[in-house]
Amino acid sequence: MTMMIITGIVIAWVVYMIVKKYYPQAVLLTAGMILLLAACQLSNTVLLEGKQSSGSVFLDIFHTGSVLLSSRVAGLGLTIMSIAGFARYMEYIGASKALFAVVASPIKHIKSPYLLLVLSFFMSQFLVLFIPSHAGLGLLLMVMLYPVLIRAGVSKLSALGVIGCAQYMDVGPGSGNAILAANLCKLDPAVYFVNHQLPIFVVTTLLLGITHYFVQQWWDKKEGFTGHDASLDYGKEEDSRPPLLYAILPVIPMLLILGFSPLFKSKIKMDVVTAMFVSTFISMAFEYVRTKDFRAVLQSLKYLYEGMGNSFATVVSLIVAGEVFAAGLMKIGAVDALTAGAQELGLGVHALIILFCIVIACCAFLMGSGNAAFFSFAALTPKIAAALHIEVITLLLPMQIMTSFGRVVSPITAAIVAIAGVAGVSPVQVVKRTAIPMAVAALVNVAFVFINS
Repeated sequence: MTMMIITGIVIAWVVYMIVKKYYPQAVLLTAGMILLLAACQLSNTVLLEGKQSSGSVFLDIFHTGSVLLSSRVAGLGLTIMSIAGFARYMEYIGASKALFAVVASPIKHIKSPYLLLVLSFFMSQFLVLFIPSHAGLGLLLMVMLYPVLIRAGVSKLSALGVIGCAQYMDVGPGSGNAILAANLCKLDPAVYFVNHQLPIFVVTTLLLGITHYFVQQWWDKKEGFTGHDASLDYGKEEDSRPPLLYAILPVIPMLLILGFSPLFKSKIKMDVVTAMFVSTFISMAFEYVRTKDFRAVLQSLKYLYEGMGNSFATVVSLIVAGEVFAAGLMKIGAVDALTAGAQELGLGVHALIILFCIVIACCAFLMGSGNAAFFSFAALTPKIAAALHIEVITLLLPMQIMTSFGRVVSPITAAIVAIAGVAGVSPVQVVKRTAIPMAVAALVNVAFVFINS
């Protein structure tokens, strides 16, 4: 009972501190160490065994973080950092803008505002496979798509509703959440994406396109929209855009990852990190041909490492802090108590999976971050799945998907705040436009829980 009281107090403190915008890495790391200390002091729990142990129970509390950090940086951490570094390089050379220009050019000829919204949503879902950042993609769409939508007669808030849902699901081998999920499920990221994420993503995206068509129209009528919200100049992006040929560069990693994956029974193996580095050097060759400045091209590689470093500070550190917190929860017995209590309620496996999905979506909503919520709890799923006698992916896949939905309807999410700020509206007005589509997406996810388990 004492252990559960301590656990409850620590979890409540974590939620309070994160909602109050304290640095989540420090909060999770501190909470995990408190739980580890309680576990070893109150129940003599062994934190690390064999060669991993430092020989001191007290030092093992800190050594747990060291062990997790070293294992994550060498594997999953390097994968996520390489993705972030490549994305930063694509941003620097303007390849993301070129890809957008190629994809977006046909939509400028569509006259129906709400049909244009639907096609814009579909286009954003294609782009998210190559621009795996909710805030980054949202701001790019605000620069290049938002003016087109406004000029075509789309209301400001309808446009923001669609742009806010640009990354409604963390999907593809470029997503940090998806990479972590694949790692925990012991699957190749390409296999996880194509065999498990893609069917849900395609069905949900098609239904959300239809949903946006009717929901945004309904909101416009309800709020009395009758014409243009603004007049904007939207030809300026052409001045800074590289040649359209650069549009192929953000796509290269996806082609390499999928092409040299078990999906196509390739004898050559290419992991995500290798694909990102190969793609970066191909991009550097493109830059040299365009600029003829060898010194500048070599200098540009710093943006890859800059992106990797930023990713370590924001994403990898959060994963490790979340895993220390998860280790504390497991060592103190909270996970065993949770699964035993859930089973005693008489809930079936489907109901339990949905319950866990709702909990993590609520956490994402409160935190305003899909990464913070998912990284905090993902490490617990293998143990919970084992207690429920189901495969890890059966529990983890719907949880990973549902996390994104909670983020998209949170008015404190970075992407929502950013696009609302550019448009000069309240984030609450934006999430009013994303809420119904995300409710539909959640129902689709629940339906797939029953289909896949």
